[in-house]
Amino acid sequence: MQSASLGLKEQTVSSFERAKALMEKDAYFGGRWQSSETGEAYGVFDPATGLEIGTAPNLSDSQVGAAIDTADTGLQLWAGMLPLERSRVLNAWCDLMLARREGLAALITLEQGKPLAESLGEIDYAASFIRWYAEETKRDGGEILRSHLPGKRLHVNRAPIGIVAAITPWNFPSAMLARKAAAALAAGCSVIGLPSSKTPFSALAQARLAEEAGCPPGVFSVITGSTRRIVPLLCRDTRIRAVSFTGSTEVGRLIAGLCAQTIKHVSLELGGHAPFLVFEDATLDLAIEDAMNAKFQTTGQDCLAANRILVHDDLYDHFVEGFTSRAAMLKVGNGFDPGVTIGPMIDDKALRKVEEQVLDAKQHGARLHLGGGVHNAGPNFYEPTVLSDVTDDMLIMHEETFGPVAGIGRFSEEDEAIRRANATEYGLAAYVHTHDLSRSERMSRRLEYGMIGINTSRMTGAPIPFGGVKQSGLGREGGPYGMHDFMELKYVCAAY
Repeated sequence: MQSASLGLKEQTVSSFERAKALMEKDAYFGGRWQSSETGEAYGVFDPATGLEIGTAPNLSDSQVGAAIDTADTGLQLWAGMLPLERSRVLNAWCDLMLARREGLAALITLEQGKPLAESLGEIDYAASFIRWYAEETKRDGGEILRSHLPGKRLHVNRAPIGIVAAITPWNFPSAMLARKAAAALAAGCSVIGLPSSKTPFSALAQARLAEEAGCPPGVFSVITGSTRRIVPLLCRDTRIRAVSFTGSTEVGRLIAGLCAQTIKHVSLELGGHAPFLVFEDATLDLAIEDAMNAKFQTTGQDCLAANRILVHDDLYDHFVEGFTSRAAMLKVGNGFDPGVTIGPMIDDKALRKVEEQVLDAKQHGARLHLGGGVHNAGPNFYEPTVLSDVTDDMLIMHEETFGPVAGIGRFSEEDEAIRRANATEYGLAAYVHTHDLSRSERMSRRLEYGMIGINTSRMTGAPIPFGGVKQSGLGREGGPYGMHDFMELKYVCAAY
């Protein structure tokens, strides 16, 4: 195997070595690090260089069953611990994550490709959820109801739902696992994490930190292998009581169907196709800056990415000009290189989808202002691309792009903007730029989205209920709401 370090420039070797130091080659369950009993493993590749960076075990069906066995045992121990004890473990996990922040960030960049500065931000974001739920576990109890029955005392308690399977994507390999696992662990559940086969090492590193933090055996496991084979095993096992999945809407539908067979609780954070509406009274520079952030962060491979930028006629030409100028300043390259703001696409399939959307838009009359092709940094790199005169009959207006391509269209009336923004099966996030207070209120009511940013593109964090409506998912992650998906209400009527 050719060393992936040969594909890095000299100044990035130290970051590469920090990442390698945190790279686990085995899965973790039952308090032990275990390879596949069949000896099978699969390669994991750096999307920037195409070189193999390591292998992860392809666990057998029986090993998946064993992981569930140990999670069942761990559940009994963890659920019986005092909330303060669970809080101490979570806080210790968070402390370890922040202490190894640079190495964990380098690991994300190595296996996912995003610029190192963004990876550092992801580690901070992940840690914030663990810290939040370390405190939340001490607060979320039950309540006493006013009785409608003479001589009776009515209690409502919240109990851990059971074993939780957390199935996580490749675009935020550390943060998505931390957000799910921290909430479930705070609720008193045991957790089995199944990361994307493209990015297993960030999840395995989290398992190592949780182990060092004092998480008991069986309480937090990370298993690896073929997600196509393992996901049905998790969904059909009656001992697993909740499945939390972040990924595409298509896969989310399949998971919901599998979980229906055993009446599991399902939490789904699925695709987004976010509109970004710029009204005539918007501050142009701020709108451009926010649109840049909402479009190009994580190389556009983000469910919150602005996919449909719609600008009022009065600002349209100025917006396109300013946005194109800003996009031209983006630096494409290996995420370890200084100053890089656009990394690689995750794989060739993702890049081909972007190419198809750009070609379709041009064939239907869109104007190309910037980019529009594969970047010379490598076969997985796509140029930051700006298209204007984008209309609703183009693929880019109907399919989530998941790449560094910005399609900009125009509108003339508020009702038109709302109608077009809502004309999708997705409903995760929307962005609005306006200084009209009445319009802001109308947007918050009429836009069919779970999260709406008004005059800002930065709205996520540990305290908020992250999630969407329509085909963008079920349930919420984050804040006090995030624990509720992993807890059952238990009503007790007692006569004393």
